[in-house]
Amino acid sequence: MMRNLLVRGMLVGVVAGLLAWAFAWVFGEPEVRHAITFEEAHSAHDHNPAAMPGMDMGGHDHGDESEPVSRGVQSTVGLLTGVGVYGIAIGGLFALVFALAYGRLGPLGARATAGVLGLVGFVAVVLVPFLKYPAQPPAVGDPDTITERTVQYFGLIAVSIVAAVAAAVVARRLVPRLGTANAILASVGGYIVVMALIALALPSPETVPEGFDATVLWRFRIASLGVQAVIWSTFGLLFGVVAAKVVERPRDVALAA
Repeated sequence: MMRNLLVRGMLVGVVAGLLAWAFAWVFGEPEVRHAITFEEAHSAHDHNPAAMPGMDMGGHDHGDESEPVSRGVQSTVGLLTGVGVYGIAIGGLFALVFALAYGRLGPLGARATAGVLGLVGFVAVVLVPFLKYPAQPPAVGDPDTITERTVQYFGLIAVSIVAAVAAAVVARRLVPRLGTANAILASVGGYIVVMALIALALPSPETVPEGFDATVLWRFRIASLGVQAVIWSTFGLLFGVVAAKVVERPRDVALAA
């Protein structure tokens, strides 16, 4: 059964990647082009020979050498490959978590379990870290601090996942004493408090360069959040449908027998 769930999870990941690529290409790429235009104009105006050449977070070349991969390829094949691999990876992990959670969330069926996991995953993995460290377009952020910012971001994701799992465990233990609704509210409140304190303790994100279009920044961040919402919504809605054929049919046969 585990193998079938993994295969289905990765196939759903392919679908999620395709949908996310379409969303990113329509809503995100125009803002990336605007950001690159600002970056090129800013570099031409404030030319600094001591600046370290290389690629920034948006994949744009700062140096004088020609780009090894054109922007056209980056925004189509490159973007599709990136979100596709991400979707497949998330699909495998989602299937594993589903296998562990199914039957342990009360009387929830496969579709409801997948929906809950999709919502919790989006909040814990995407939304909460995004509130502290939102997505940055090209020209925003010092290239010399990429490693530091990456560590902080993924560290916050790891802490958020651990806190979410702990909240789920606490909620299950509180159900006999408080009831289902109160136990869920108490665990969610505890998660919010813990993550708020951790976010306050972490360094603040880097400031936006002076003159950068606030509308471009806002649209880019909304598009980035939308890409993640498409991916996790696909898993929450579609994975439950395909997983039900694996986990519910054997149970129905056993009950009939």
